[in-house]
Amino acid sequence: MNVRVGTASWTDKTLIACGRFYPPGAKTAEGRLRFYASQFPIVEVDSSYYAMPAPATAQLWAERTPEGFVMNVKAFRLFTGHQTEPHVLHKDLQLAMGGSLPPRFFYRDLPSELIDELWKRFRECLLPLRAAGRLGLVHFQFPPWVVAGAAGRAQVEHCVQRMSGFDLSVEFRHGTWFEGAAQQRDTLGFLRELGVAHTVVDGPQGFSNSVPALWEVTHPRYALLRLHGRNRATWNVKGQTSASDRFNYDYPDAELAEMVPRIERLALTAMQTHVIFNNNMEDQGQRNARTLTDLLVAAGLR
Repeated sequence: MNVRVGTASWTDKTLIACGRFYPPGAKTAEGRLRFYASQFPIVEVDSSYYAMPAPATAQLWAERTPEGFVMNVKAFRLFTGHQTEPHVLHKDLQLAMGGSLPPRFFYRDLPSELIDELWKRFRECLLPLRAAGRLGLVHFQFPPWVVAGAAGRAQVEHCVQRMSGFDLSVEFRHGTWFEGAAQQRDTLGFLRELGVAHTVVDGPQGFSNSVPALWEVTHPRYALLRLHGRNRATWNVKGQTSASDRFNYDYPDAELAEMVPRIERLALTAMQTHVIFNNNMEDQGQRNARTLTDLLVAAGLR
């Protein structure tokens, strides 16, 4: 079965600093990506959430990875409703705005011509990966303030329309999207109508910004499982210095083993099942990904 297991990012500071994953010779961006791609068949590009990569950068990613390797790409944060700062925009766009943007701004603060240009550039930065056969899903992770309802649906639909021609996945971060059986059916039906992949989320429960793990497939070809860890103590702590602090969780082997039959059910429905570990403190994600891969192999799923 086509189950690919990997991690979110390959350049986290704590991963590099811990010294347990990369060999001593992998000290450059090229060396690290080549080594990562020799260990796993998939990675999620998270840097694209913080700042839009240039097509030339994506071309290098394609050249430094082998045939069959897949890269899911996280959508630029402005598109999903998060705030950002002017310095992450390309220099020519900063100059074109002439300092008119506030220190922190949202999508709604931008003129239509700049919005059009940002979408155009984001699509363009994906083209080298698609041309090389490396591009998997473009992942849209919406913030907790995007809640179920007409406005929330319209925002998702807008992103899908802007990304026509690409395979997308959607992840919600507010419980209203899955409150009760009726709402769950409604949300999953909405994603099926749009033709995008529902993200099965494994994460801490009991918060307004957490969602249950619904092991369902809504895309005609792809299933996606993202694992954020189950650390309730750090999920909503204010003032954390990095995302690694929030997702600091080392999955016990028993918890990973419990997921194997559920992953098998996804794989029976989808042509490709992607499993992404987002617990990115040091080498936790990489170790957990290797363990899960071994469990899948033992179960005959790899």
